Amino acid sequence: MESLRQLFEQIFGTEWGSMLFILSTNVTFIFAIVVPLLLGVAYLTFAERKIIAYMQIRVGPNRVTFFGIPWLRGWGQPIADAVKALMKEIVIPTGANKFLFILAPILTIMPALAAWAVVPFSAELVLADINAGLLYILAMTSMGVYGVIIAGWASNSKYAFLGAMRSAAQVVSYELAMGFALVCVLMMSQSLNLGDIVKGQQGGNMLHWYLIPLFPMFLVYFISGVAETNRAPFDVAEGESEIVAGFHVDYSGMAFTVFFLAEYANMILVATLTALLFLGGWLPPIDIAPLNMIPGFIWLLLKIAFLLFFFLWFRATFPRYRYDQIMRLGWKVFIPITIVWIVVLGAIMQLPESIRNSFPLNLWF
Repeated sequence: MESLRQLFEQIFGTEWGSMLFILSTNVTFIFAIVVPLLLGVAYLTFAERKIIAYMQIRVGPNRVTFFGIPWLRGWGQPIADAVKALMKEIVIPTGANKFLFILAPILTIMPALAAWAVVPFSAELVLADINAGLLYILAMTSMGVYGVIIAGWASNSKYAFLGAMRSAAQVVSYELAMGFALVCVLMMSQSLNLGDIVKGQQGGNMLHWYLIPLFPMFLVYFISGVAETNRAPFDVAEGESEIVAGFHVDYSGMAFTVFFLAEYANMILVATLTALLFLGGWLPPIDIAPLNMIPGFIWLLLKIAFLLFFFLWFRATFPRYRYDQIMRLGWKVFIPITIVWIVVLGAIMQLPESIRNSFPLNLWF
């Protein structure tokens, strides 16, 4: 890397060469994040259809293939779906606000992609290692609700607007629970930097992961993430029998597909953050050979895949909750639990150091 920087400085001069080197490096890193993420989103839809089909004793996609290779039957399905979506016409309703109608899906997927700028994939591999990384992610992910509200309002449809209100209320409610759960992680790690949070879970084995002392917060955060992404059983925004598919009822073609992609991109983001905050990120379960010889990036991917499996499992298992049940769970169960856990954790942190260093509290701090 240093030799490449020197080459840029020789060609363009010291100042411009250094600027162009940093710019080209960042652009390359952005593509290295976004391209695999979009491929992951595409094949997460394929994995969902195959896994749920297996759970329901069906076959799932098994026709579209690559170049007729028999054992790749079905693997071309996401590509075929993308081509079909690109070729469909985007129909804008007559009374809709055209500018906001097009802007809404962009506002939905933009935060899901921008949040990855501060996500560390290993101890050294991160695009922007900023101290307030977790605060930045909270700010980015909170913007997604604007796309939902604008989509429902810009369509000039009562069904879409009702779906947008229901979805926005759900997202805001569970964001509060997620935020309180993250406060416990911040109290444990004493840092807003995602890399430092993962390093705070080092200790030679998984007993030092925040999953152990913060297990209720892990459940609250993960289930709230399922609700915030409008996934089953919290998909009231898509209650077909109630409000005709919710806030994106008037969308078609690629505009609808962007909403669809944003949902799956947010699923991957929630699974990644859960792995970083509670499951040790890139750390192996036990720091012994041969487990510690596997690259940290691989451990992170395995944890993300494990958590994403639960997203798919929930959809195949649970029926859709009623709207009042969802609100009751968020406001009367999750938020009180997180507040109580914050108080308990704060009380433990005020104990004398000799007591906190005794078992089992020494696993916490």
